[in-house]
Amino acid sequence: MRLCELKEKEVINICNCKRLGCVVDIDIDVCDGRVLAIIIPGPGKICSFLGSDSEFVIPFSCIKRIGPDIILVEISEEKFLQKY
Repeated sequence: MRLCELKEKEVINICNCKRLGCVVDIDIDVCDGRVLAIIIPGPGKICSFLGSDSEFVIPFSCIKRIGPDIILVEISEEKFLQKY
């Protein structure tokens, strides 16, 4: 699967059935060529508008299923939300 195909899929947390957004980037181990994590923008500042100052970094081990339209993950959002 290519990155451009992953970017078209919406990520949903199966713990609370919340839509997290779409994949914007991936973290790759260049030595092994393995995908370590997917990166999703965090919630917006004002009602999901005006950008974001955080992102979800979801380890590949937390991905439960990749379907034709969505990616199902099982995470505690507070644990994987990173500010920058």
